Amino acid sequence: MGWYKSLVLPVVRWIDAETAHGLAICALKNNLVPRDDDALDATPILETEVFGRKFANPVGLAAGFDKNAEVPNQALSHGFGFVEIGSVTPEPQPGNPKPRLFRLYSDRAVINRMGFNNEGAAVVAERLRKRARKGILGANLGKNKYSEDAAADYVKGVAALGPYADYLMVNVSSPNTPGLRALQGRAPLEKLLTSVLSARDSHAKGVPVLLKVAPDLTEEDKADIAAVVLKLKLDGMIVSNTTIDRPVGLNSYDQDEKGGLSGPPLMEPSTKVLADFYRLTEGKIPLIGVGGIASGKDAYEKILNGASLVQLYSALVYHGLELVTDIKEDLARRLRKDGFASVADAVGAAFPEISGRSAPVDEARAAKAAVTAKAEPAQAEVAKEAPSAKTAAKKPAAKTAAKKPAAKPAAAKSKAAPKAAPKSEPKSGPKSGTTE
Repeated sequence: MGWYKSLVLPVVRWIDAETAHGLAICALKNNLVPRDDDALDATPILETEVFGRKFANPVGLAAGFDKNAEVPNQALSHGFGFVEIGSVTPEPQPGNPKPRLFRLYSDRAVINRMGFNNEGAAVVAERLRKRARKGILGANLGKNKYSEDAAADYVKGVAALGPYADYLMVNVSSPNTPGLRALQGRAPLEKLLTSVLSARDSHAKGVPVLLKVAPDLTEEDKADIAAVVLKLKLDGMIVSNTTIDRPVGLNSYDQDEKGGLSGPPLMEPSTKVLADFYRLTEGKIPLIGVGGIASGKDAYEKILNGASLVQLYSALVYHGLELVTDIKEDLARRLRKDGFASVADAVGAAFPEISGRSAPVDEARAAKAAVTAKAEPAQAEVAKEAPSAKTAAKKPAAKTAAKKPAAKPAAAKSKAAPKAAPKSEPKSGPKSGTTE
């Protein structure tokens, strides 16, 4: 058992979740977090190049942990191949009322309804301007809660942060900002991304622009999004954000709190959506897989299903930063075991008809089976222009998904656990929310 699990977690679990997160940022800022001796060791098999950027390894820190770009270099020093700050809005905003961050200890998961709380683009840009550029940093862009012009907000974000970022992420998938997910509809999405790409060319030419999507999408939604991404030749996608669904088997005190769910219960549904987008884009768009990663096996499954890079955050709450080194070591071992010379060689291996790889190894077959067992037949060919979506402004059909639980947590593939949480489990602080 590492120092985090033995010394920190037993104490942290009794502290309000948001307070604990603030303490973690403070500890990193003051270099108080122990680092593995081999955290920065070079591992050639993990080196990869995606959208013109060279990554020391494919394991990144997801947005939400470092909202205001306070500790990007410190996070990189713990072995991440890249970090993503934000979400950042043009103007500072406090986010949603507290409590808004909840730990689901029995499920090793998190629920958040933070609402894009951040210090604003000007403050974050100044912090990035002064930063020594030591590694790859992505900037996750959001819109202000009461803004009536979403496109204008994202354009302001591009102008402010684009010059200091290695890639820009357009976040239209957080469930905690009213109306945000409606921007995933075909017509509004195309209009928004066209404005963002134009702003990128004016203020940060050459900086890749990516799109972050929700896991709670209908088949039509996914086809429409893929069509827009291909049409505009977007540089990449992140799949996926948190889910508003509540899979069967959750067994924690705060499991019914409103907000986005992340952690192991998100692994299977987010990986299915990842595989769907890999197929819909025919492997032409680099994908970053995020959602439920807590081990090298999880990261490998994302890669086999089409991810060129992966990200994690929620698992750090339960395993600490030492988990990053563990994941990299296990991922490298799995790649070698299956005969892959690099991460890039394994991307999409579960779908050889698209990736062009040789017949999938056993783990690739298993990974493919895991995400296709419940998949509906493919509904769209998006190499051509897909039919116009009727869901431009409607909310993705999360309620339907809730009736058919998207997935059971990886650790609970047997019988669903009872809904009531064990009495010994502490409350997540004084009813407290996570990240974007």
